[in-house]
Amino acid sequence: MVYAVVRAGGRQEKVSVGTIVTLDRIKGDANGKIELPALLLVDGDKVTTDAKALAKVKVTAEVLNDLRGPKIVIQKYKNKTGYKKRMGFRADLTRVKVTEIK
Repeated sequence: MVYAVVRAGGRQEKVSVGTIVTLDRIKGDANGKIELPALLLVDGDKVTTDAKALAKVKVTAEVLNDLRGPKIVIQKYKNKTGYKKRMGFRADLTRVKVTEIK
């Protein structure tokens, strides 16, 4: 079984061919393809961690769709002062499918 650990949006994700992953918003090229930098490659019993060898590894993914994450409510409150503040946040996300590891 071949899988790789890739850097994606400030996080690391374990992916193999056919894996669908949700990442921070990322733009693809005209065909909707992106390349993710590999940090680790496991091919059966062979584990690759050398930076020079990983520079040759290509992890290609296809952008499926753009979406938004769940709403997060942020509330601040200070007792006895009348201070209340409420904000919301929704992350912009992209769902991608890994098509090739070579």
